[in-house]
Amino acid sequence: MKRIKILHRTYYNFSEPVQLGPHVLRLRPREGHKLHIESSNLSITPASSLFWQSDVEDNSVAVAHFSAPTSQLAIESEVIVQQFNENPFDFLVSDYAINYPFNYNSNDWRLLDPYAELPLDPDGSLANWTSSLWTPGRSVETIPLLLQVGQQIQSSFQYFVREEPGVQSPSETLSLGTGSCRDFANLFLATVRKLGLAARFVSGYLVTGPSDFDYGATHAWAEVYVPGAGWKGFDPTVGIMTGADHIPVAVGRLPEELPPIEGTYSGFADSNMDVGVWLTPL
Repeated sequence: MKRIKILHRTYYNFSEPVQLGPHVLRLRPREGHKLHIESSNLSITPASSLFWQSDVEDNSVAVAHFSAPTSQLAIESEVIVQQFNENPFDFLVSDYAINYPFNYNSNDWRLLDPYAELPLDPDGSLANWTSSLWTPGRSVETIPLLLQVGQQIQSSFQYFVREEPGVQSPSETLSLGTGSCRDFANLFLATVRKLGLAARFVSGYLVTGPSDFDYGATHAWAEVYVPGAGWKGFDPTVGIMTGADHIPVAVGRLPEELPPIEGTYSGFADSNMDVGVWLTPL
């Protein structure tokens, strides 16, 4: 078992006072048999009324409501988690899904169908990319195939930190040859769906050492539903299955559904945002 402290600070600074609308916060990790929350504290300035809820994906979501105008919004989340997922290969795949291709059973498919919705592929580049990874008629082991998809993305594209909001489409990433973790996760998700499997987007944190250009940020990867094993995480940014260093916060069918913080303000002020994320093994 690993204990990890997560400190996530976000500051919005405005050139003059503004009235804040409701803000939705996705900052609390997803608990389960692999991850327990030991302690959690969410601090928000200015004072707010905070309401917690679970969304349709069972993500923990906090909604903050504000009354007084302000020239700064500060949000600090400090969480200590106990992570038990130290062996990501500790699972058994159902016999019928050990090799790909396979078909989900009908009961599972009723729930998984939205997660297998085919992405747009206007120039055919996604189809060409997918065909380079698997040839129809060839039987391969399912988990090694999914690992190969992630490793091929990791080795074929250049990673860079992209501060602007939004996610590149699979076609854009294939064309540019570069992307951030969320762009790579979106390409992985699209590739797997093109193969006929159910996949979803994950936002969270990755325990990694700071570098000269990256002092901490949220992270993104994808999960694939593998019968018998459940939702298994694959991180194409580093080309591995997710393990004890990956802390999932929120999952969704589409990447645009999962910003850590989203909200509005009214007024004519200019704004800027500063974010810092620190993960410390304890």
